[in-house]
Amino acid sequence: MNLDNFEEAEEVGYGCIFMDFCEEYMGENDDDPPYIEQLKDLSMTGKRTLYVDFKHVMHYRQSDSLSKAISQQYYRLEPYLRRAVERLMEIHCSDKTKKPVEDTQGREGLVTLEKSYSLEYSVAFFNLPSQNRIRDLKTDKIGTLMSICGTVTRTSEVRPELLYGKFICQECKVEVENVEQQFSYTEPIMCQTPTCSNRDSWVLKIEESKFTDWQRVRIQENPNEIPTGSMPRTLEVILRHEMVEGAKPGNKCIFTGTPLVIPDIHQLGVPGVGAEVQRDIRNSKFKGADGLANAGVTGLKSLGARDLSYKISFLACTVHTVEAKRDALNRLTDEDDLEDHEALVKSMKKMEKELLEEMSKDERIFDNLVRSIAPSVFGHEVIKKGILLQLLGGVHKETLEGMNLRGDINVCVVGDPSTSKSQFLKYVCRIHPRAIFTSGKASSAAGLTAAVVKDEESGDFTIEAGALMLADNGICAIDEFDKMDISDQVAIHEAMEQQTISIAKAGIHATLNARTSILAAANPIGGRYNKRLSLRRNIAMSAPILSRFDLFFVVLDECKPEIDQMIAEYIVGIHRLGDDNINPPYDTETLQRYIRYAKTFKPKISQESKRLLVEKYKELRQDDASGAAQNSYRITVRQLESMIRLSEAIARAHCNDEVIPEFVSEAAKLMQQSIIHVYHDDVVLKDDNTMEVDGVPQIQEIRITREELTKIQNAIIDKLLSSEHESCREEDLVQWYIEQCEETLTSEAEVEAEEKKFKLVVKHLLKESFLQRVPRGSREGIDLEDDQEEYDQMDVEQVETDELTIHPNVDTKKYYQSIK
Repeated sequence: MNLDNFEEAEEVGYGCIFMDFCEEYMGENDDDPPYIEQLKDLSMTGKRTLYVDFKHVMHYRQSDSLSKAISQQYYRLEPYLRRAVERLMEIHCSDKTKKPVEDTQGREGLVTLEKSYSLEYSVAFFNLPSQNRIRDLKTDKIGTLMSICGTVTRTSEVRPELLYGKFICQECKVEVENVEQQFSYTEPIMCQTPTCSNRDSWVLKIEESKFTDWQRVRIQENPNEIPTGSMPRTLEVILRHEMVEGAKPGNKCIFTGTPLVIPDIHQLGVPGVGAEVQRDIRNSKFKGADGLANAGVTGLKSLGARDLSYKISFLACTVHTVEAKRDALNRLTDEDDLEDHEALVKSMKKMEKELLEEMSKDERIFDNLVRSIAPSVFGHEVIKKGILLQLLGGVHKETLEGMNLRGDINVCVVGDPSTSKSQFLKYVCRIHPRAIFTSGKASSAAGLTAAVVKDEESGDFTIEAGALMLADNGICAIDEFDKMDISDQVAIHEAMEQQTISIAKAGIHATLNARTSILAAANPIGGRYNKRLSLRRNIAMSAPILSRFDLFFVVLDECKPEIDQMIAEYIVGIHRLGDDNINPPYDTETLQRYIRYAKTFKPKISQESKRLLVEKYKELRQDDASGAAQNSYRITVRQLESMIRLSEAIARAHCNDEVIPEFVSEAAKLMQQSIIHVYHDDVVLKDDNTMEVDGVPQIQEIRITREELTKIQNAIIDKLLSSEHESCREEDLVQWYIEQCEETLTSEAEVEAEEKKFKLVVKHLLKESFLQRVPRGSREGIDLEDDQEEYDQMDVEQVETDELTIHPNVDTKKYYQSIK
């Protein structure tokens, strides 16, 4: 028996086994063979790819031979598997296709490749048991079936690829059909006519040749797979047929297919053009009579040693994102369409669905989610709230004019070194499936947005995605944001608000999507945060950039013995016990699943919430106009939109379809903590009792911090609100305060100093119209600021018998806050 015939018989045998598998395999819940049903769907929809779960092949009764042969000799067996699919279509879907084929030669005759036949159907395997790294692709893997994972960095445009060509002999006009093209333009070796000796003169008959869609994708090695001290590897992946446009820049995808060896010469990859090389003879000494170099030979053989240079590419049959289900039937959808709630619930298992519904009904779900964010970082609950809301995001909207209103939330964390800023960024990049981490100092404007580069093979200019484009529908974490050049910061203005990137370079005019949330970390000017300056004077950012952030968080490294001890014990516990010292309410996988589930909700703003939003915005604007709030930046309409997005994100955290006033109040509280200056200048309290020094009267002054003033102020409010008539004599108030501080006071001098300081604070609050005096048993007060003359004329005994109460114009909820 001829060796070639023997090898073909073996391949035909595996094709027959594959036909048996498609006809006989039944799942646990299947009434009919699932792959026969899929073939019938193909005949109705017009698609050309049969998707096969490789685990089904492994569990088939003849799995040892079939699965092993497919995994080890995939590229050699692939044409016979496609032929088997074609024959199955003719047998089981004869009413939908052409004339059914009679099985006169047995299955071997049906699967045998005929020269006059061009394969129209393809087989795509997915769900392989193992996954390889890009670095594992060596020559021993060529032709085998495998899966690789990487991040897509560049995609080419979809082009037609010549699969089977029909050529016409220029000498005898004989047509040669179905000449297979192997990644290069391939002509027939010689004319089939016995009397014709043509080997070179051929013309491609394009109208009768078979083309398919073709796309080249470049992927990069995942960061966690790069060995120490190594550069990330890249690989070119070839997509064909229905797989084109299945991967977009920024997607972390799993590709299933086979490694192939193709010539590493760009001219060979141009379809329809014969690659020729001719030596440059303009300055050559060796010219023949015809003017050409004597050693010049046209054709591929003239390439010499370069013809022996090849590169490994990956021919993919399926592609899907890492976060997607391992099901090639659910291909990547258009990312413009958000995930549908009903479709997601339908795809979940019953146990997962019950767990998520139970979590959403928990009254403390929001607090538990916050505690589950970055559990290795001690404290910083307010920052964790902001990061959670950023992961959930608001609702994207579109106006009647077609303008998009962003729902993504931008967050900036400003603080001293060693305050866990970078830890938050790294955590978000680990938990979010589409997050990009970059450093501001090492990033240029083109690296953040997009760059125009020249394609190596076609010579055309193409757009290479930057960090913001790669993080489309995700989060872009930018560390050292303050170290960016001003020109580079300007480049992301458009991306942060309009969520698009406009490019006009090298003849390319395009507007690209950059629907991403920005999580930035910045250090203050000089390395330490100056508490006496406002936020805008502490960081090197322009006003337009400041206004585009929804939330700002200031983290200070202050020396507080109690907090330092708690942080130290927590860190030492993590180093000693590892994960056993961390007990978040939900693990990472549950948190990811809940966030994905919550993001499918699209809450609407109720009428009551609308009125409360307007009221809160007016308060912020009034405080900004009066200067009383000492805001970090100007309050504009962008802050109103930020409050709306935060309210929607909180509603999503509760899996609520409506934004209720409670959510608006929480969002407004978070906004106030973000935009109001955290620390103020020290307060100077003046004593009216003057002292004479060298005959010159001098006013005594006591300087206390704003933090200490607020602490005493809150204690006074607490005492007055708990009193019977919400009022108290000043003498009793002083005595009560000294009793509260009794443990910390060790001498009479300290008691006197503390009493004096408290009385000056009370006087300061009276002048600021925070407190007022009322006659005993009366609620009608005397405003010290407006009625100073009347107060000065009051008898001392009358003042001593009057009671102190909170001024009616004071909003106690606004001022009464704990100092953390």
